[in-house]
Amino acid sequence: MNARMIRWLDACAGVPVCALVSLASRISGFFRGRGSATDGPRRILFIKLIEQGATVLAADAIQRAADRVGRENIFFCVFAENRPILDIMDALPAENVFSFRNDGLWAFLLDTWRFMRFMRAQKIDTAIDLEFFSRGSAVLARLSGARIRVGLHRFTSENPYRGHLMTHRVQYNPYLHTAEFYSLLTECAWMDPGDTPMPKTVLPPSRRPPPRFEPDRASLDRVLALLAERGIHPDGQHIVILNPNAGDLIPLRKWPLDRFEALGRKIIADDPRAVIVVTGTAGESDAAEALCKGIASPRAVSLAGKTSLRELLVLYVLSSVIVTNDSGPGHFAALTDIAGVVLFGPETPLRYGPLGPNARALSAGLACSPCVNPFNHRFSPCTHARCMEAIAVDEVLKAVQDACRMKENGGYPPGEK
Repeated sequence: MNARMIRWLDACAGVPVCALVSLASRISGFFRGRGSATDGPRRILFIKLIEQGATVLAADAIQRAADRVGRENIFFCVFAENRPILDIMDALPAENVFSFRNDGLWAFLLDTWRFMRFMRAQKIDTAIDLEFFSRGSAVLARLSGARIRVGLHRFTSENPYRGHLMTHRVQYNPYLHTAEFYSLLTECAWMDPGDTPMPKTVLPPSRRPPPRFEPDRASLDRVLALLAERGIHPDGQHIVILNPNAGDLIPLRKWPLDRFEALGRKIIADDPRAVIVVTGTAGESDAAEALCKGIASPRAVSLAGKTSLRELLVLYVLSSVIVTNDSGPGHFAALTDIAGVVLFGPETPLRYGPLGPNARALSAGLACSPCVNPFNHRFSPCTHARCMEAIAVDEVLKAVQDACRMKENGGYPPGEK
């Protein structure tokens, strides 16, 4: 199932399913009672089906839960294609991750049955829904058997309906960074659910950086060999990664490819030690090759579709800076010391800006942004992303130059991000 089909099912089938499951829960609660709420969480399930970049933002939330109940008692539910970043982060035991296949409706329904049996066998008592107003994840929280279920509730706002499936109902706050909001959801599991809307508290400080990625020898050798085949030697050159997201699921987030092309040519002309490496998925390899041809330099090469996610992070370790649209790679970069220049348009860095000291977000700040948000299931009426076109090539070039200097000097000075 593609993203549009998933969202269609969530909207069309999700409403009646949430209503029916909510009704069944209330009837069950009437006859069986609500159960004891005196014991705090002991076995915690996080539900975050999509977006590996957002999983990086959940690192602090996962660690907060692990600090309280132990790493071995943390579980995670995710689509199979989005699991690799969890394995790289090593935030919980691999056997505690449940992966849903994304091969079609029947496979998803079968996996839902497997999920329900697995989570109940694990005696999950707490489910924390990290999806913003997704109906499918709310239903999964209920099917897990957890007696404590933490997630967003629309209350009196116009947010999407998803039933009454949460015991700990949290008010959505669009002014918090997503990483802070995920951590807040985790803290709510230990709070009084009757004090609605939750949470009437200040988030306990933490904002720990994401876990550090350490390359293994085999992956490092593999990436060094890929670079050597293309005449690139990290010790003597500045590797600048361009990640244009040519096949992005949200096209509005794309900086135009001709801007990436112009940026690549200016980087090559500006720095004789610079080399351009274009990254992307296998499905983006043709666009990546075309971008390299447009840059028209032997110092511009493509590795799109040539690396695993782990090898991609190894490439980040060896590189000076990455320029990317607002997408997963901007967050993956925070696991390493690479400098990141992340371009925002229909979303805002105030909510989704990458973590880490070496990340820099650029946005034109148009009055219509952000137009992609949890209130509209990330569907915008916009058909012309002027917010991305308004980010000038020279502005990005300066950010790249600053990042290269920063890498050589050991970090951004305070206040210069």
